Amino acid sequence: MEELAKQVKELRKQIDSSLDKIELADLAEELARLQAQMQSADFWQNAPRAQTISKEAASLARRVEPWQKLQQEIDELEELMRLGDASMEKELTEKLTAISQQLTAMRHDLRFSGPYDDHDVILSIYAGAGGTDAQDWAQMLLRTYTRWAESSGLKVKTVDQSVGEEAGIKSVTVELSGGDFLYGKLAGEHGVHRLVRLSPFNADHLRQTSFAKVEVVPLIDRPEEAEIAEKDLKIDVFRSAGAGGQSVNTTDSAVRVTHLPTGITVAIQNERSQLQNKETALAVLRSKLIALQLEQHAKNLTELKGPSQSAEWGNQIRSYVLHPYKQVKDLRTGYETSDPEKVLDGHIERFIDAWLERLPTSSG
Repeated sequence: MEELAKQVKELRKQIDSSLDKIELADLAEELARLQAQMQSADFWQNAPRAQTISKEAASLARRVEPWQKLQQEIDELEELMRLGDASMEKELTEKLTAISQQLTAMRHDLRFSGPYDDHDVILSIYAGAGGTDAQDWAQMLLRTYTRWAESSGLKVKTVDQSVGEEAGIKSVTVELSGGDFLYGKLAGEHGVHRLVRLSPFNADHLRQTSFAKVEVVPLIDRPEEAEIAEKDLKIDVFRSAGAGGQSVNTTDSAVRVTHLPTGITVAIQNERSQLQNKETALAVLRSKLIALQLEQHAKNLTELKGPSQSAEWGNQIRSYVLHPYKQVKDLRTGYETSDPEKVLDGHIERFIDAWLERLPTSSG
């Protein structure tokens, strides 16, 4: 029992260290504050605000409650140790092992220490060099991320999409929500993805190399997280060119928002309402600016310079080869697989894990 007591004491030390790192007390206090707001009689009078608070509370609860449960379990184990005797050693050892394994699994979350790692994600895909093949490749990537999201229990919402003339898509922007640390997990997918295959779009069926850029930014749905000066914005309205019904196609409902200091432009035409398109465009713009701020290590948005698109296009992170052999290889981590069909069907977990394994973890 003496050795077991030492192990329990060490486990308690590791758990307390982890709780300090995630600042559980502060998170729990914030969750209680949000839940108190949700109990207010007039809470749902402002529906958009209520939805934002409910979403934030649900996300916090998913983070806080497992750690609170773990804290309760180590408390109970310590109490059993004080009351127990040698006849309970097997049972206590099993409880210790179970808690230790649970801690090991949960400590992976300690890698997500970035200020936006717990945010939902705006994921955009842009067809690059390669013509129709590249547009088809962009659509294949959209299917890959959609399959992964759906298998992970996430919600996928199309924000904007531009369809190719012959096949595929020129660009698409989707919102992924409903999971824990989504931006922290998907940030490693940001970059250029290269496809090598026999082209289905030329008569000679020749080998074709296509490129598509995947852009992953944290969803900033609260304006106070990224305050943009009105003087820095140029807002244009234009007639939507996409499908969506008569009212969309005959009114100037589409909106283009340009951030003048950086030159970043966001155009949205999916919604029927010009106001809805403007709000969506501003949300995407805030998200892009926050991502640029992280990339440039700027203290605030006023310090930002325009993004270097050419450099990003050279940032090839992963290669998918369907011919003359089969392979998907991440050029940063070295992880590879000879089953590209499975990867393209949404099984990208090992690539995400390989990226995350490069991140520092808590030593407890």
